Amino acid sequence: MGKVDVLLTHSYHLYYDRKQVRKMQPYPPLGTLYAAALLRQKGFSVAVFDSMLENPEQGFREVFRRTRPRVVAIYEDNFNFLSKMCLSRMRQVAFAMIDTARAGGSKVVVNGSDASDRYCEYLTKGADYVLLGEAEWTLLDIIQSLIGGTGRNPQDICGLVYAHPRNGSLVRTTPRTLMRDLDQLPFPSRDLADIDRYRETWRKAHGFFSMNLVASRGCPYRCNWCAKPIYGDSFHARAPESVAAEMQQLRETYGADHLWFADDLFGIQDRWVQDLAEHVEQRNAAVPFKMQSRVDLMKEETVTSLRRAGCIEVWMGVESGSQWILDAMEKGTRVSQIPRAVATLRENGIRACFFVQFGYPGETWREVQKTVQLVRETQPDDVGVSVSYPLPGTKFYERVREGLGEKTNWVDSEDLSMMFRGAYTSDFYRALHDALHAEVESWSWRGPARFRLREASVVDGASSRARLDELWEQVERLEKTCRNSDPTRLPALACS
Repeated sequence: MGKVDVLLTHSYHLYYDRKQVRKMQPYPPLGTLYAAALLRQKGFSVAVFDSMLENPEQGFREVFRRTRPRVVAIYEDNFNFLSKMCLSRMRQVAFAMIDTARAGGSKVVVNGSDASDRYCEYLTKGADYVLLGEAEWTLLDIIQSLIGGTGRNPQDICGLVYAHPRNGSLVRTTPRTLMRDLDQLPFPSRDLADIDRYRETWRKAHGFFSMNLVASRGCPYRCNWCAKPIYGDSFHARAPESVAAEMQQLRETYGADHLWFADDLFGIQDRWVQDLAEHVEQRNAAVPFKMQSRVDLMKEETVTSLRRAGCIEVWMGVESGSQWILDAMEKGTRVSQIPRAVATLRENGIRACFFVQFGYPGETWREVQKTVQLVRETQPDDVGVSVSYPLPGTKFYERVREGLGEKTNWVDSEDLSMMFRGAYTSDFYRALHDALHAEVESWSWRGPARFRLREASVVDGASSRARLDELWEQVERLEKTCRNSDPTRLPALACS
């Protein structure tokens, strides 16, 4: 491979994330590949270093030497929820990539949730430009300015922040307007990723091959803990016929057995989902897929259309079994909607899975028990358990920022540290995470197994009742320890 105009990469990878290594569900960096596709369409030579399955720092240095790029773009996959978590280990990798690129004489541009939140830090570490928000067109503009001969002043390019070359003062240009027509972008340049290696990895770990795509960008709901540095509260969807065409391409060209729609929220509009189902049927393009949504969107007509389009699994942001907590989060849903959503999905043969989080300010032992009881009563097919994680730009962050310590980000996705002074310790929430996962695992292996993921068990072998009891006893011991060591840390309600 000879010299290229732009080397694109990202800084999220399995290599430094213990939990994701065990799960082994890797996907190509979709956002990075969208940016590559646009640059190629406009005539630039492009290479991609996909750090997902590599030793990122060593691999980047090797690809950098081979490609000798004029510009390095650390362009994060903003559809990957792990990138949105702004994990500190991944930030360190990004800084190492910047060092390598600058030492080799390349200009460096950076985009992503973490860079948008911490642009001063990235500029200090050597990035020439940070691209804020949705950035495909910003990237194109700055590449055209740097190496395309346009001579355009960066100050006239929307969506940039950089240090003034003469006096070092911070320059932040006019924000870039979000795209309304997502179909103006070409399909992601998946040929620049090692799809054969992804296929081999998936089939070895799980027996099938899953690929990712997106049908929309953003989320219009305003849960006050959800950080949205890229798309804000906007929501724009692709044309359903384009999505159906991409589904067909992923199956026929790349051999996908299964799809993951990485949208923040899928299926907001009933009519859009119905149109998607019709186009999928017309093309005979159905591929079994999973997606994420909300309990209040799981209406009968929507779920029926989802099933027609190929949906086999829905992950819902359930969050809590306490209405008080849901209201405090400004979630906009009711606990009573959760069992109805589960029933509707199951009636249509779709797996119903939950995201829940513990530790939101004001949550007590009673609220924790309500969430556990909800899970037991509804018996979701799978569950993702986390603790409330304050990220800049949210109401939740502003509420707890005075109680934050020196550590403001998780190291990796298994960290589960409480970042502010809450009702319980990190050890309590980690024990709760393990116990609830084990409980769900004890019943979630029923039914068809074709696309069930083979994940490491919290409980060795079958989830025995005795082992589950041990896990829950540990949760209760830690709860009592927290309460007894500092009776003021919990409201009286928690002691009842």
